[in-house]
Amino acid sequence: MNTIDFIKSGLESSKGWATGLLEDMQDAPLTIPTPNGGNHPLWVLGHLTYSESFLFDEAILGKPNRFAEWGELFGAGSTPVAEADRYPSMSDLFSQWETIRAEAVAHLESLTPDDLDQRSHAPEEYGPMFATVGSCYGAMTGHPQYHAGQVADARRAAGKPLLFL
Repeated sequence: MNTIDFIKSGLESSKGWATGLLEDMQDAPLTIPTPNGGNHPLWVLGHLTYSESFLFDEAILGKPNRFAEWGELFGAGSTPVAEADRYPSMSDLFSQWETIRAEAVAHLESLTPDDLDQRSHAPEEYGPMFATVGSCYGAMTGHPQYHAGQVADARRAAGKPLLFL
């Protein structure tokens, strides 16, 4: 397996894990995962979508975030609220995430392993985490996994049985 295929596999599996959990929470999208708060599934899905545009559109392609209007709702440091009418629907968010992920994978498939070492357009203050095209794709792989844990906790808070053992 080459580097591009390895990254593509990671992108597919991490999105699959997160999507499976998120789809199961469409009937309880505002469930807070812990008694002390946390990110509800609707926020997680929006955050993943918004962040994917940061990583792909901004950091990799050097273009504006296509979801800039969602920054206050879903950007880093935003606080989830329990008011569904403040958010886009889960179906719209799923559709947008699918679209941007498909574009990111198609772009990845056009690259060579050497292209992954190219400097990204991310601000330098972010350091090595987003410094290269490859590190941005790596973040796209790990980010859904991180937030899938929050959705798994929200599922349990909603009284749903475990999906994965």
